Amino acid sequence: MTIQKLSIIIPAYNEARTIHLILDKVKSVELLNNISKELIIVNDCSTDDTEQAIESYISENPDMSVQYFKHDHNRGKGAAIHTGIQKATGEYLIIQDADLEYDPEEYNDLLKPVIKGFADVVFGSRFMGGNPHRVLFFWHTIGNKFLTTLSNMYSNLNLTDMETCYKLFDTKMIQSINLEESRFGFEPEVTAKISRVPNVRIYEVGVSYYGRTYAEGKKIGWKDGVRAIYCILKYGLFKAK
Repeated sequence: MTIQKLSIIIPAYNEARTIHLILDKVKSVELLNNISKELIIVNDCSTDDTEQAIESYISENPDMSVQYFKHDHNRGKGAAIHTGIQKATGEYLIIQDADLEYDPEEYNDLLKPVIKGFADVVFGSRFMGGNPHRVLFFWHTIGNKFLTTLSNMYSNLNLTDMETCYKLFDTKMIQSINLEESRFGFEPEVTAKISRVPNVRIYEVGVSYYGRTYAEGKKIGWKDGVRAIYCILKYGLFKAK
């Protein structure tokens, strides 16, 4: 598989403290086979200085290919990802959170199964491999594994980490799917719907995870877990389109 460009979608909400740091990391990554990078930053109506931080970074790095979009009201992480997917022009795209929980140096690990011609979609699992993982939140881990197992029951996949941020997609494939969930329900919805694409080849690779505490800005909570169960049943069991 020949890839000329990778689109990197970065949804951002109140990430003024870390957005420049993750952009530095993305900038420094040298992709395999000299694949070029297209950054698509979507500001989901942040109430802090996220916009100023992004605009300043773009002006200071004119050599980077960056598209910047902002929502006029807060619509949710899923909606920001939808906007990024619609604007992507690379053959493949990957989702990158604006915090520092995931390491862009591992893009190449996700790209390898695609470049070798094996995969159309690659999930980066926090629960497999020997990569570093910050030790945090026992019940979050149990919740993630429960949601992944429930999702697998209806998608007939054997994923270890459905809720992972790092998902690499064939751009045309993901653009052809009707995605509805505007918040954290994006993960179970996209997993259910991508699993039903005829002849889709889904792979999983281990990735590092440098998790944040709530004091450090983590946003997902128990209500998002309840919504995830609803979405698994809606898009998995009942196969809503």
